[in-house]
Amino acid sequence: MEYAIELKGISKRFGSLFANKNVNLQLKKGEILALLGENGSGKTTLMNMLSGIYMPDSGSIIMDGKKVSINSPEDSAKLGIGMVHQHFKLIERFTALDNIRIGLRDNKGLFLKKDTKNEVIKMAEKFGFDIDPDKLVSNMSVSEKQTLEILKVLCYGAKIIILDEPTAVLTVQEIKKLFKVLKKMKEEGHSIIIITHKLNEVMEISDRVTVLRHGEYIDTVVTAESTEKSLTELMVGRKIDLDIKCVPIEKTKPLLEIRGLTVKNDEGAIAVDHLDFYIRGGEMLGVAGIAGSGQKELCEAIAGLRPIVDGKMIHKGENIVGLSPDKILEKGISMSFIPEDRLGMGLAPSLSITDNMILKNYNEPKGPFIDRKYAREEAKKVIEKLKVVTPSTETPVRKLSGGNVQKVLLGREIKSGPNVLITAYPVRGLDIGSSFMIYDILNEEKKKDVGILFIGEDIDVMMALCDKIMVICHGRLMGVVNSNHTTKEEIGLMMTGSLDLVDKGGKTAGIARDSAISEAEEQKETEEPANE
Repeated sequence: MEYAIELKGISKRFGSLFANKNVNLQLKKGEILALLGENGSGKTTLMNMLSGIYMPDSGSIIMDGKKVSINSPEDSAKLGIGMVHQHFKLIERFTALDNIRIGLRDNKGLFLKKDTKNEVIKMAEKFGFDIDPDKLVSNMSVSEKQTLEILKVLCYGAKIIILDEPTAVLTVQEIKKLFKVLKKMKEEGHSIIIITHKLNEVMEISDRVTVLRHGEYIDTVVTAESTEKSLTELMVGRKIDLDIKCVPIEKTKPLLEIRGLTVKNDEGAIAVDHLDFYIRGGEMLGVAGIAGSGQKELCEAIAGLRPIVDGKMIHKGENIVGLSPDKILEKGISMSFIPEDRLGMGLAPSLSITDNMILKNYNEPKGPFIDRKYAREEAKKVIEKLKVVTPSTETPVRKLSGGNVQKVLLGREIKSGPNVLITAYPVRGLDIGSSFMIYDILNEEKKKDVGILFIGEDIDVMMALCDKIMVICHGRLMGVVNSNHTTKEEIGLMMTGSLDLVDKGGKTAGIARDSAISEAEEQKETEEPANE
């Protein structure tokens, strides 16, 4: 069998914790191999050893029948290996062309000064990429940035491409476009490894699947001979119910109403444009939209972290616009906010899990001094309940895998006992088992009459988990649909602005309607708003 690359007995340890232990992996020439595993199973660590970020403690890497050493990213690039990381490695102030050109060197290691624009355009046309070489990265969408990352490694001569969670923030239409490109790359002889937690995508795009569990190699199977259920059982080592449950709700008076909300982004442009919606207690409202459509600014505005240009936020009959987060808490208005950027904003990466618990609840228990013992016990509860993989409560958050970082953040937020929970991408980067654990926790919060705003990226999940889905495009409301009366394609069209279900009067045509209710409607606590 001719392999593009072969890993034999690869091991990597951080302190006493094995990230990888005697892992074997074979990637055939001209195939797409999916790499599956729970959070902390060592997938990214293994690929980081191929990309030269880490060096293995033991084991061999074989290419073309010869053992090779990869001691740096430069070594990896020379061997024709390119990795597109989950968090892009781009210079925002540079153009697409400059981001590519900066990594091109001649045989003396000097930067190439000749114009490479024509070569970049030819490469883009060859694989069907839609990209403007002169566009600044800072002005690009997430999909464009990912396209640039893939194009960049191709221009560097990579024949083995590693993609870490490539569809995490893409729409249905963008995923289809990406998969078309990957299939074209495969036809051209490239070998691709894709790390993803989305089993439906694994079934669609991959030829074979390699599964890791707790850092160890479990099995490699042919995708066509597998099912989502069988792959899940390989990942977690037990049977798991893949049906996402939506807890039914009783129709009650709205708990949080957003009326004509207008918010600007950091550059001063309108990010949320006269948005109207409401959430009942015990209701989960999904928010679908392309990344950068105002989700971040909406969350920050509701949490009291961003100024509001116009509009009202009515919580239990009180307008909370203008109140600081502290004042909101003082009035007993408990809102939990899980941000889109969990490390950049949600947690302090260099601090321990215990200290990150203190950041949220530094005044608990009441007293003049911070009680680290109390915070440590709370950290232990979160670790135990959410099965966080960590050596101890004192481990810096930056040393945890992405999924375990998310567990710490979500556990801390829910522990505060909110009555309105704003969740931004709560299962981003989580494995199937951890994701279902989060879904169950959110459903438990619903049963406590907590109103939940669920900002997500997986349309299938939102359709199964949420009661309704609000779709936004460039900060504008495109419509609110009942989850069981719509399709993925319809939501995708709304996300891109191709379908607008909201007329000038704020009503949604045909499917569902959701706008701020009138004072007369407020008094009808158990009645449905008109036309919903």
